[in-house]
Amino acid sequence: MYCIWRGRSGGARFYDARFEEQLPHFLDACFLCKKPLGNRDIYMYRGDVPFCSEECRQEKMDEDEAKEKKLSLSSTMKALRKKSTSPTRNQDYSYRTSTVAAA
Repeated sequence: MYCIWRGRSGGARFYDARFEEQLPHFLDACFLCKKPLGNRDIYMYRGDVPFCSEECRQEKMDEDEAKEKKLSLSSTMKALRKKSTSPTRNQDYSYRTSTVAAA
């Protein structure tokens, strides 16, 4: 089915229903290995990510954990660098002004 209509901006819009039918349902295949899930057990992770086996799910969990540790370490290192590279410009220096005479 093809449709053409005018949008608010006046431009023509084209719609082809064939493309909607080709989008796979998110529970059709394993997120990691893309193996069809069919009528088998589905192992879910983070609510909406399907896997065909506990092994595939664990692999994704390990990947995510490594990414999170890397991001955490990265942000910690940035904070440490910021502390060590900023000289003591934020410190208050107390000083006294006076007259010195020299001969």
